[in-house]
Amino acid sequence: MWDSFLGKRLKGFRYAILGALKLLRNEQSIQVQAVIAILVTFAGFYFNISATEWMLQVLAIGLVMGVEGVNTAAEEIADFIHPDFHNKIGYIKDIAAGAVFFAAVAAVVIACIIYIPKF
Repeated sequence: MWDSFLGKRLKGFRYAILGALKLLRNEQSIQVQAVIAILVTFAGFYFNISATEWMLQVLAIGLVMGVEGVNTAAEEIADFIHPDFHNKIGYIKDIAAGAVFFAAVAAVVIACIIYIPKF
């Protein structure tokens, strides 16, 4: 069964869930993002945001958490390959962190567009 197309997809999905749980258990940055995601989700229910606002909010949450996960993976790979300080490794880590920054700024802008008019 696990050799079939569907079985391979289910196995891949299982690994993805395990990876997400490892991130949530072990990485403070993802834990902070998860708390923020929960808070803005409650805010969405409280302020009864529209379907379009929900879509943008969910997209922003997914984007930030996804990019944060990729950043964590890049840092882990870099540390595994070269545990000591190296300028090129530092550059790679900075680039990955910069990607998280762009996603987070976009999420904050989306949150401001949604929630500032509610006040």
